[in-house]
Amino acid sequence: MLDLPSILNLSGGPVGLFIGSFLASTLLPGGSEAMLLWELQQTPEQQWLLWSVATLGNTLGGLSSWLIGWWLARRFPGRGLRDERQRRAVSRVGRYGSPALLFSWLPVIGDPLCLAAGWSGVGLLPATLFIGIGKGLRYVLLIGASGAIS
Repeated sequence: MLDLPSILNLSGGPVGLFIGSFLASTLLPGGSEAMLLWELQQTPEQQWLLWSVATLGNTLGGLSSWLIGWWLARRFPGRGLRDERQRRAVSRVGRYGSPALLFSWLPVIGDPLCLAAGWSGVGLLPATLFIGIGKGLRYVLLIGASGAIS
C-alpha cells in the first residue's frame, strides 16, 4: 500500500520543515526555528537546503498574510483595521514603506506588518523581496548561532 506520509516524510525533513515554516509565518502560532534546529541536528550536511526550505516556507506564509490584507482592503475599502496592532503596523508601513517588511520575522509584529503591507498597497514584488530577505537573514543567523555553518 502507498504510504504518502512516509514518501513525503511529513513528520520531518524538508517537506515537514516547509509546512511548519509556512504555518509559523501566518496568523497561526508556531515556531519554525525549533524545527530548523532539529532538522540541522539530524542532517547537518543539508544546512543550505534546510535554510532554503525554511526561508521559502516562511516567506510564502508572510505573503499569505499580505494577500489577506490586500484582499480586505479591496473587499472592505471603507473600513479600517480594528486591531490596534494592525493599525500600528499600517502606520509603520506608511512611514517606512516596504523596507519595514525586513522586520516581518519578528514575533508579535511580523504578521500584522505583512497584513498591513497588503492593506496599504505595497506591491507583491517589493513585499516578497523584503519579507524574504528578513526571514532569510534570521535563519542564517540562527544556523550560524547553532554552529552548523560550514
